[in-house]
Amino acid sequence: MKTLKKITFILIGFFIIGAIISLKKLSNEVETAFEIINKKSQNTYINGDIIFQTSESEQCEAVKIATNSKFSHCGIIFIENGKTYVYEAVQPVKMTLLNEWINNGKNNRYVVKRLENADKILTESILKKMKSYGKTLNDKDYDLYFEWSDEKIYCSELVWKIYKEGANIELCKTKKLSDFNLKHPVVQTILKQRYGTKIPYNEIVIAPSQLYDSNLLITVFDNY
Repeated sequence: MKTLKKITFILIGFFIIGAIISLKKLSNEVETAFEIINKKSQNTYINGDIIFQTSESEQCEAVKIATNSKFSHCGIIFIENGKTYVYEAVQPVKMTLLNEWINNGKNNRYVVKRLENADKILTESILKKMKSYGKTLNDKDYDLYFEWSDEKIYCSELVWKIYKEGANIELCKTKKLSDFNLKHPVVQTILKQRYGTKIPYNEIVIAPSQLYDSNLLITVFDNY
């Protein structure tokens, strides 16, 4: 009986060790996969590409419902010193390595869109202006109230304004807050948390869905 127990414990030990090794191997494989994605993207994606994903939070769910879209977050791709970044408005506005940004989204799924004829329109001087304007917003606080000012910035506002101020391109028409689906209970909860009874229905707004639907953009990657 004692011999059987010893054998059992030994087998369990081997199983645990094997599981740990497998998990480490899987972790290394995932890390390697992201490195490959980042390296490939340097050839696949270009400065000015716009990237979309779904994040998981109560606010993100409200954004998806209000805008009737599967996307709740977006950013603009900039390549610096051979590395691919997503310039995004979170807390605060910052540059995030592409593989990290992908990992922050739901199920690592995302879509990349590009300005049609970007190779002709987004010249070196235009991209310089876009990046220069973008830098003026770096480290700005995230705008929880979605106000149309540069004091604080939210994700789709950042992308829209970089194109408008840097390239004089309006990717889509702006809307008012009242143009979105605000009646859903999840959306109502967020609105009441943020504004109380003073909801700014006439505030100018740009949502990720508006950028995604822009007829000026074409899809270059989609794993949804």
